[in-house]
This record gives sequence, structure tokens and C-alpha cells, in this order.
Amino acid sequence: MTTTSDGARADLRGFEEHFEDKPEGPISAAIIAGGIGALTLGILTTLAEASETVSGWLDVSASVGPLSGKTLFSVLVWLVAWVVLHGAMKNTGHETRRAFGIAMVLVALGVIGTFPTFFQLFGAE
Repeated sequence: MTTTSDGARADLRGFEEHFEDKPEGPISAAIIAGGIGALTLGILTTLAEASETVSGWLDVSASVGPLSGKTLFSVLVWLVAWVVLHGAMKNTGHETRRAFGIAMVLVALGVIGTFPTFFQLFGAE
């Protein structure tokens, strides 16, 4: 028997749920893939600023410019990373905390790559 917040006793026999342990690998794969996608966007942003050739390759839509390619390729890399990592980690018991830490580092690096103060350092003049 357990005691509730108002002091009454509650009998929880029969109401307890049993959850079987499931591997955290698929969750970890999704979290890390998100970080990889963010890092890809930062890298492509910096490369497009550094090279006119790369900027031209990323110009998928003339009305949008290189941003169209940056986002398109970042999403594709994210999706491929997610599929590959999911397949590799689907039965593993990786902790999501570790995956979250890895993803936060990747996202931070990706965000740095999208700041004009950073990518203009590599600008083609």
C-alpha cells in the first residue's frame, strides 16, 4: 500500500504497469542526425561564402539563390545520417544523454558556421 498526498492509503496492486526495456539507439540516432544536419548547414554556408564555385553549385533555384541548395543538401544529409545511424544503432542501449551532448556540440558548430561574423571571414574578395 502507498499513501497519497492527502494522507489516504491507496492500494495499487493490479494497477502497476510494466514497461519492458527498449533500446535507446533509435532515439540517439535521431538526435545525433539532427546535429549532423545542423553542422552540414553551417559548413555549406561557410563554403558558399568562401568559394564562388560552391555558391554556384548550391544555386538550385535562381529565385532563392544558394540558400536553396544549402537547405536542400542539409536536409538530405540529415535524412541519410538518420537512416544510417538508425540502422547501426537500432538494437543498442546507447544513452540519450550522450547523444544529446554530441548533438549539442554539432548544433553549436553548425550555428557558428551560419553567423555572418564567422562566414564572412572566409569571403571571396
